[in-house]
Formats: sequence, C-alpha cells, structure tokens
Amino acid sequence: MTESTANKTIPQHVAIVMDGNGRWAINRNKKRMQGHKAGMDVARQVLEDCARAGVKVLTLFAFSSENWKRPEEEVSYLMRLFVEGLTREAKKLLENNIRIKVIGDHSRFPEKLQKAITKAEQMTENCDAMHLNIAANYGGRWDIAHAVQKVAQKVQDGELTVEDINEDVLHEHTIISELPDPDLFIRTGGEHRISNFLIWQLAYTELYFTDILWPDFNKEELMAAFDSFSQRQRRFGKTGLQLAEETS
Repeated sequence: MTESTANKTIPQHVAIVMDGNGRWAINRNKKRMQGHKAGMDVARQVLEDCARAGVKVLTLFAFSSENWKRPEEEVSYLMRLFVEGLTREAKKLLENNIRIKVIGDHSRFPEKLQKAITKAEQMTENCDAMHLNIAANYGGRWDIAHAVQKVAQKVQDGELTVEDINEDVLHEHTIISELPDPDLFIRTGGEHRISNFLIWQLAYTELYFTDILWPDFNKEELMAAFDSFSQRQRRFGKTGLQLAEETS
C-alpha cells in the first residue's frame, strides 16, 4: 500500500462507467475514435493504480448492450480496439497475476473478438492476485433475465422447486456471483445514473459521480473517489450506534 492510500479505507471491488471519451475528443477537435483510444490508455493506468492500492476486483463498463445503436464506423472501431487491447494486454495480466473475464453476451461479437476473449480468459484463468472484469455487450437487465432463465431451466429439470427460489438462488446465477458485490461505483463524464450497469450487484454500493471526462481521469481523481468512500458509513440496514458498538 502506498503512502497516498495508507489512511484510506480501500474498496475491495470497484466498478466504473468510463464515460466521456467521445466528448473529450470533440472538445479537442478530434474524432470520437481517438477519444476511445485515449480512454483505453487510461483504463490500463487505472488498473495499475487500483492494483497498487490493494483493490481486489475492478469491473469496467466498456460496451453496453445499448451501444450497438451508435454509428457503425464507431462500433467497428471499438470491436477492433477491443481485439487489439486483449491481444496486447493478456500477457501483461498473466505476468501480474491478474485474471480477466469479459462479462456479457459474446454471441454478437465478431469471431475474431470472441477468439481473443477466450484466449485471454484461458491464459489468466489461474491468476488470483486481482480480478479484472470487462463488461461488454452487457446490460444489468440482461444479467438478471439470464439468471432467471437459468433458474427456470433448473425448475423445469426438477433440480429446483418454485419454493426454493429466493434472492440467494437468483444471485448465484448472475454473471459475477463468485465475486463480492462492488463497494464503490464510479461514473465519469458528469452523468448521474448507473445506466443499466450491474443493477443487481449495486444494491448496497456507494456511488461516486464526477464531471471529469474519462480520458482525463487520473490517479489523483481515483484517490479522490477513494477519499469519498473512506468518509462514508456503510450500515447495511443497521444503525450507526450498532456499528460503533461492534467496532468498540
């Protein structure tokens, strides 16, 4: 742990909506695609900063199921950038003992991207120092619907009864059920919404919004988010007095 994080409560799972790449580029008279390239570079740096700080899980929202509505040229570029990034970074992730998982519906991706995802996930599947989740063609409602489909199939197959279904059972069938829910959600770009990202998992997550556009998000901004998180009291339904008694 570095000096800058020594007195902070570090969230163990950080989830980030990386918003503002296109606006960042337009503000600089650049093409939107250049903003996405700059955003990928920032994502790499944030991963390194989180790892050094002691974060155990980082989940990045890279491409939502709604993003297919964007111009075809931009979507195609994002697919190519994704392939290049996975191919380039997988070896570095392995060297740093970081496991990568791409969460979302892979079926709509080009075959080249699907193969790159499979290769990167297989290469790092035994890494356990940190987990990196990339949410791509992902939506929170899709995640819940997919979980319900799997539970319904088990009921149909006789593995579960309707009476067996509860929050825990449904949670077990969501896409990152093996990992703790996010402690801290960060959204850059000035919007104050979660935009269909991990809506099941964010039920008790601390939310942090900043006007900073994603390509301008740096270690100082990350530490500001951690500072904010450190100052919050996470009660999970209990009273502040109960928490004080538990820690005394």
